[in-house]
Amino acid sequence: MKFLVCISNVPDTTTKITFTPDNKEFNKAGVQFVINPWDEYALTRAIELKEAAGSGTVTVLNVGEADTEPNIRKALAIGADDAIRVNAAPQDAYFVAEQIAAIAKEGAYDVILMGKESIDYNGFQVHGMVGEMLGIPTVAPAMKLDMSGNTATLEREIEGGKEIVTVNTPFVASCQQPMCEPRIPNMRGIMTARTKPLKVVEPVGEPARTQVTEFALPPKKQGVKLIPAESAGDLIKLLRNEAKVI
Repeated sequence: MKFLVCISNVPDTTTKITFTPDNKEFNKAGVQFVINPWDEYALTRAIELKEAAGSGTVTVLNVGEADTEPNIRKALAIGADDAIRVNAAPQDAYFVAEQIAAIAKEGAYDVILMGKESIDYNGFQVHGMVGEMLGIPTVAPAMKLDMSGNTATLEREIEGGKEIVTVNTPFVASCQQPMCEPRIPNMRGIMTARTKPLKVVEPVGEPARTQVTEFALPPKKQGVKLIPAESAGDLIKLLRNEAKVI
């Protein structure tokens, strides 16, 4: 079984967000980047399934520039066998999906896994695009994934409940908790990651189809007004006339 796990390079959740002076780009200065937490579920589960089967490979794929390689190496330290980096900035969802689909098609991977979304843009788009480009099923978002031969059983979240589906390989799945407990690389993994292959390839297809016009921070939180419990009428007036929520 050949697993392809797609990972994103995202700012740590504690990062203070700023933009360049023209507000067209995220300011990376002094920012700590991590593997997208949702992608860590996909990576760990792929490794677990490979280990349970006693055979197979787990390849990590990242669309990003050279500064993403430390986190690619971390993924290798966690247990992936090899890695591919598409040498391009992840400019929009379609562009990223196009790169993933090209690699997946060339490598004839059985299972393509990724997080349900990245924590920076929260687009929830790439997995569906990849499945459509490859003409294979997509299951999203998956909370459980088990394999029996070439058949997978997945549990996914739907409005008001859960749905259990089966699908044959090849397929795409986006992952979320509680699929597994993400692994932390140990010293042996860190040492072996240094010698695992990391292949760099150039992007394919067209440039990004969308461009950022401007980034903006959300408005600062305003002060609150405390209304005594016995003045419910005043609260209703404020909600209607100032907050305009009723």
